[in-house]
Amino acid sequence: MIPVNEPLLDGNEKKYLIECIESGWISSEGPFVKQFEDRFATRVGRKYGIAVSNGTAALDAAVEALGIGAGDEVIMPTFTIISCINQIIRSGAIPVLVDSHPVTWNMDVAQIEAKITPRTKAIMVVHIFGLPVDLDPVLEIARRHGIKVIEDAAQMIGQTYNGKPCGTFGDISTFSFYPNKHITTGEGGMIVTNDDHLAEVCRSLRNLCFQPHKRFVHERLGWNLRLTNLQAALGLAQLERLDEFVVRKRRMGERYNELLAGVEQLQLPQDKVSYAENIYWVYGLVLADPVGLSAEAAMRRLAAEGVACRPFFCPMHQQPVLKRMGLFAEEDYPVAERMYRQGFYVPSGLALSDGQIADVSRAVKGILP
Repeated sequence: MIPVNEPLLDGNEKKYLIECIESGWISSEGPFVKQFEDRFATRVGRKYGIAVSNGTAALDAAVEALGIGAGDEVIMPTFTIISCINQIIRSGAIPVLVDSHPVTWNMDVAQIEAKITPRTKAIMVVHIFGLPVDLDPVLEIARRHGIKVIEDAAQMIGQTYNGKPCGTFGDISTFSFYPNKHITTGEGGMIVTNDDHLAEVCRSLRNLCFQPHKRFVHERLGWNLRLTNLQAALGLAQLERLDEFVVRKRRMGERYNELLAGVEQLQLPQDKVSYAENIYWVYGLVLADPVGLSAEAAMRRLAAEGVACRPFFCPMHQQPVLKRMGLFAEEDYPVAERMYRQGFYVPSGLALSDGQIADVSRAVKGILP
């Protein structure tokens, strides 16, 4: 089976992990955490980095730090992972959805302004798969209406928008270091911001809101979202190779494009737009409707050929748990619905070889009617 993802861990990862073990610093108090925070923040052009236990934790803390609460509205894409909506709902706020752009697969920014009401507190921008959201229109809308921007750049480590790093643009921005990301700490995440107050609040929230002088006296409820020194050591080693990894991923995407070009039954990822070149975090495919083959059926056929795949996101408005809460009744977002029904991604990990890309491409073409 060709795995859907396999990370590369052949840099300084082992060296730094041994240093943690030999020094005894394995908890969140170790020195690699601060080093990783500082270097990652510098890489994405932000003043502060706050390392947390995963990308979901980063989003949870970001929503809480912005003071989003009961009755507030947050505009966000329907086509995303459920992590993006969790804390919005738990806070008592109202998620307001927009559909996807059929070419870039990101949120359709042309739909945002019509969704704004006096209760809109924030726009959550989620960069999807390989191309960033077109941010300039979003930032202009946010400025005119005086609302905050949460930028989920979990899938965009190393990507840029008009030459500036993704993660630069939100009032608060978040990343994930899950093993399928361009750099990994196994599990882990990062919050970045230029706002002194937001950074201070996020540091407190990740650490149970301990107070500096009255540690076990709490004025606010937080979480234990801390990243360990071991994880940060891994992340620092990975960050050292980010430029190399980005080049490698783009080369992999280009190779898939070459091998699958001209297959009419498939929509391939857009290779570039005016503001960015695709970074191919994953290599997604959308089956044409006339093919008569769903993504689920295609993935079963590919699994039988030894190729592991993953489905596209189930849109928020179709999530059973959210529908049971009475959310999004009678709401339809046809682009996202089609992407979920017809979309999946093939093996895309950094360790994927050229030979495996060729094997996957042959298998994909072989299962099509």
